[in-house]
Amino acid sequence: MTPRGQTQTALVSIGAAVLLVALKLGTGIATGSLALVSAGIESSGDVIAAILTLLAVRLGGQPPDREHPYGHRRAENLAALGEAAILTGGGIFVVIEAIGRLSEGGDHGFDPRWYVFAVIGIALAVDISRTLISLRTAERYKSAALRSNAYHFAGDMAGSFAVLLGIGAVALGFQQGDAIASLLVAAIIFTAASRLVYENARVLMDTSPLAAQAEAEGAIRALGEVELRQLRLRESGGHYFADATIGAAPDQALVASHQIADRVEAAVHTALPDSDVVVHVEPLRDGLDLRARALAIALAEPGVQEAHDIAVYRRAGDGACSVSMHLKLDAATPLAAAHEVAERIEATLRRESDVDDVQTHLEPLEEPFVATVAEGDPAAAPIAALVEQRTGAPPRRLKLLATELGLVVFVDVVASPDATLEAAHDMARRLEQEIRRNRPEGSARIVDVVVHTEP
Repeated sequence: MTPRGQTQTALVSIGAAVLLVALKLGTGIATGSLALVSAGIESSGDVIAAILTLLAVRLGGQPPDREHPYGHRRAENLAALGEAAILTGGGIFVVIEAIGRLSEGGDHGFDPRWYVFAVIGIALAVDISRTLISLRTAERYKSAALRSNAYHFAGDMAGSFAVLLGIGAVALGFQQGDAIASLLVAAIIFTAASRLVYENARVLMDTSPLAAQAEAEGAIRALGEVELRQLRLRESGGHYFADATIGAAPDQALVASHQIADRVEAAVHTALPDSDVVVHVEPLRDGLDLRARALAIALAEPGVQEAHDIAVYRRAGDGACSVSMHLKLDAATPLAAAHEVAERIEATLRRESDVDDVQTHLEPLEEPFVATVAEGDPAAAPIAALVEQRTGAPPRRLKLLATELGLVVFVDVVASPDATLEAAHDMARRLEQEIRRNRPEGSARIVDVVVHTEP
């Protein structure tokens, strides 16, 4: 929704512009002052510009929609370019008329009466007031249209000073002062128009706001553990849109990566409160051990769904390494295509300085199995007895699932809390082998055993 202050400021600008048109243009025509007529024409442009600003502020305040996911704030930049075009047209008219009068020479019948100075004084007071109001409101709401209006009004104010000097010169007997003042007004108009075009064209061309970019980058790098690979920033109506790419360890859990992304978003929001941040996380390749680098290389291939059982064998003497890994791809992948994927992974790994050999094993990614709880299976009691015999305690949980391939055993066993992970894993491996070997008669074939160790 459009902030009420922006709308009120735009409406005040329209009223002020209409008042100035009536004062300047009317007095200029009545007295024959080209400077006042020119200032009146320029203020006529103010009326159109202020109306454009009001429409742009209303449109820019609308929330994003399906066709405008980034919002409508750039309508203000387009309105500012429209104002620049109006200013330029008025300036060209002023130059043509002023040059015509200067080339003709002589007295053009302009008599600067006291009320002419009164009109200029009123115009200056109005210009100063609306310039200050527009600047404050533009800063508060980050409005490009209101900021361009403020520059416009400041130029109008400078033009009124020029008109005052020109009319004062005529009052002192220098008849060309009125036309020369008109040229000064034209120069101010062209300067304001050029500034509007430059600033708003940069925004519409997505020129990166360097100061804001530096603040956002500094905030991200201050986090320490984040590797910032790329940060793209664009600005629209005082609102920033940031796209950040960061690196994370390839074996890092998704939740941990998401937490890092959240911290990056928070850092950018702190540096640029009015911002919309999107963070893309990529696997790190530098600063990792060889196993993590191998995992990152494998997962970088779009066809690889999973990489596991990565083993590194370092040769005694020269320290060269052999790497083996299992790669899982979609089961429908043609063997030739899967082989090409494996070849690319192996070639990339061999380019690592300490790797001289790579062996990959291709596997199909399993579809979910249809399973039912195998209640009353004769294997349950012998498995429970075997666990208690080997660990000194009955299993904390024992569950058998019947699948189309055979029986799957889930068993939770107790290990000493002081045992190392290696020792607990070795115990689980031996239990798995014994459970497979000791399958009782009448029980289904055991296709998998998953032993979970707990302290």
